[in-house]
Parts: sequence; C-alpha cells; structure tokens
Amino acid sequence: MLGAQRIYKFLFLLTHLVAICFVGVPAMAATFNLKSFTLDNGLQVVVVPNHRAPIATMIVFYRVGAMDEPPGKSGLAHFLEHLMFKGTKNLLAGEFSTIIARNGGKDNAFTSQDYTGYVTSFTANRLNLILKLEADRMTNLLLTPQDIEPERQVILEERLSRIENNPEAQLSEQATSALYANHPYRIPTIGWAHEINNLTLTDLKSFYNTWYTPNNAVIVITGDNTAEQVKPLVENHFGRLLRQKFPKRTEWREPPRSAKHLLSLSHTRVRQPSWSRRYLAPSYGNDKTNIIYALEVLAEILGGGTTSRLYRQLVVNKGLASYANAWYSGYKRGPGVFGFYGSPRSERHLVKIERAIEAEIEILLNKGVTDEEVEKAIERLQADAVFAQDSLSAPARIVGNALMVGKKLKDIEAWPKNISLVTADAVNKAAHTVLKIAGSVTTRLIPNYRNEK
Repeated sequence: MLGAQRIYKFLFLLTHLVAICFVGVPAMAATFNLKSFTLDNGLQVVVVPNHRAPIATMIVFYRVGAMDEPPGKSGLAHFLEHLMFKGTKNLLAGEFSTIIARNGGKDNAFTSQDYTGYVTSFTANRLNLILKLEADRMTNLLLTPQDIEPERQVILEERLSRIENNPEAQLSEQATSALYANHPYRIPTIGWAHEINNLTLTDLKSFYNTWYTPNNAVIVITGDNTAEQVKPLVENHFGRLLRQKFPKRTEWREPPRSAKHLLSLSHTRVRQPSWSRRYLAPSYGNDKTNIIYALEVLAEILGGGTTSRLYRQLVVNKGLASYANAWYSGYKRGPGVFGFYGSPRSERHLVKIERAIEAEIEILLNKGVTDEEVEKAIERLQADAVFAQDSLSAPARIVGNALMVGKKLKDIEAWPKNISLVTADAVNKAAHTVLKIAGSVTTRLIPNYRNEK
C-alpha cells in the first residue's frame, strides 16, 4: 500500500516513469481500441482490451486523495485505504483479499494527493467476481474500533520506517512543505503522526460516506475482456448503487513568492550526499498557459537518460556526479513541479554539483534549446509510448491517472499530435516561465560522521 512520499534519490526516477507511462496513453488508446461508457449513476468505465493472455487488471479509482482531507485530519485518505480491506455487510474482515487469492489473483491499493486506487489482477474469467466484490465495498464497508486501532499502529509504523527513519524522505517531506505555501500538497499523503493518532471512527466513516460513491469513481479494466462483455456485468453489480452529492472542492491557489528556500539536512545515516531544486509549474489539472507539453519535452532534453544534457555534462564530461537528472511532475489536480537532482561522486563535490547544475540552467535560459534537441526528445518520448504498450497494468494506471486529474479520453488520444507540435521556441518559453528562483526550494543532503565510533 502506498502512502509515504518517495525518497529523494528515486523521486526523479519515479516521476519520469510516470511521465513515460502517461505519454504512452495516446498510442495505447489507438492501438488497443479504448472503449468507455458511463452508468446512469455517474460511474465511468474504461475498457482497454489486450488479448495476449487470459488475464486482466482492474483499478477502481476514487477522485479523492490527501488534498481533500479536512484541516487537522491529515492521513485520512490513506488510513481509509487500509481499512477498505476490512469487513463489509457481506464479508468478514480480510475476506476480500482471501477470496482474491483463492481465485489466483492479487490485490493492492495506493493513495496519492489527488486520488485513491484499488488494484486487482486476476484471470479474465473471474471479472464478474471481482466486480461483485468491488461493488460491495464501495457502499457496504463496516468499520469498527477493533479494525481501526491495529491499523493505526500499522500506518504509524509505516511512517516511522519510510520517513522518520529515512533522512532522504525527511528532507523530501520538508521540501514539499516549503514549496507549497497554501495548497494542501504541502501536507504529506501519509499524514502527520500527531494527526494520525487523533483520527476517529467518525472521521473515517464520514470520509467514506462522502467520497466513496459511483459518481466519484472510475473503473479501468485492461486485459482479455471487451467492452461488450464488461458492460452488462458492471450494470448488474454497480447499476443499482445510488449517486451521491459531495462537497464542492476548494480551488486552491498559490500566492506570489518572492523568496527562495534552502533546506539542509546532515545525518549519520546519509552515505550518499545529494542536491536538488524544485520549482512550481503548471500541471495537467491547472494549466492556464498551455505549456505542459513543452515542459515534458524540456524534462526529456535535460534529464532523459544518459544522452541528456545534465548526464552528459556532469557525469560523463566533468565527472562530478554519479547521477544527474531533471524531472517534471505535471499529472496533478493542483500545481505541478519541475525539478533538478544531482548526486556527487564524493562529498566534497556537493557544492560543485550545485554550481554545475545552476550553470546548465543559465545556459538553458540564455541560449535555449535547439530544434534538433526538441526533435530527438519528441522521438524518444514517442518511442517510450510504444514500449509502454507491452505492460498489462500500465494502461489502467495511465488512463485512470489522466481522468483523475481532470483530463478527458479525447485529451489522452490527442497526445501524439500535441507533443509533435512542440517547438524549440515553446520549450524556451516554458523554461523562462517556470525556472524562476523566487519560490524555488533547494535541498542539500549531507553525511554526518561526527557521532560514529
């Protein structure tokens, strides 16, 4: 189950992987003949046929995440995600997963700032059973104090192991809090420990009853099924569920920023120093400037593997870094992030890494990117889209992610055209729009050997 933020060293890899998966959506949509229908109660279903093997993956997405939690109730969305595997009116606690396993399947779940998802992989002929189980827990979840208290301890232990005992994750959490002045993204998905401790049964039931409703959900099914097979099964299990009204969502906006932030953490557990910088950026959910595609291309030019600018300059040519990267995380309902990361080959090179990346940013802003760089970056992104088609579960995550942040299926299908229209001028304009030092957050993670024997 997913709740804590990723550690710095892998953050750029994770976000770039998400980007690769997302850009694969349009090619998949065309190749796999994406089909969608919506029930009268508002439940949207998307089917991505893949007949290579008699298996399937289904994800039930709920358009509610950590950013939707009431003030002082951080961790509520993630806590409920854990409890969704407890009992219902028809199943005992834990029986959901037991049935899945007995039928040869696997189940899991994840929580993000923007949405929550429940994943099941199974043989395709078990789809009717999986739909029955998911429809049951969409409306019939039973929560008891006996379920809540043990799970609270599990979550607190998860926070302890993933964040509080991990200096990289500690710094990442605090950097995020500094980056967002107003938006609830500043609060970690897993929640603050003191607020997790105070969440009540009433809090959890209220959150469930408010947001877990068919008109706030999307089901994506990929595998050896067709829309014609799926539709009557979905209608049978979900069609009788009633739509509900939920509160109007707050439209969070970030205020103007005039100061840059520098966060430094020194710890005895740090063995590999690192440096990073983050900038707020437009996202797919709130883009007003139409530069999201240009930012994707910019991230590919700067940080797209061993041929990227940063890797060539800092790792290959100058030999300062063991790794250097740039990344763009734009698949959000709220503000996105454009970031840089560098890990030096030795501690004494940490300042040199910072200066070298800042120099590359200056070169970018002063001289811009070339037409050839843009063309090659687009080619690589489109190639990644083709390779992503080989995954069974990726299409479900990709499509659901796009829909959760406010995009439509037509937007997904238009990606090849939109990315192919990006020009060097557009990329340069995007760089000047986003890479402003005011409001940026810079971090330094430093080893501390003083307390070692």
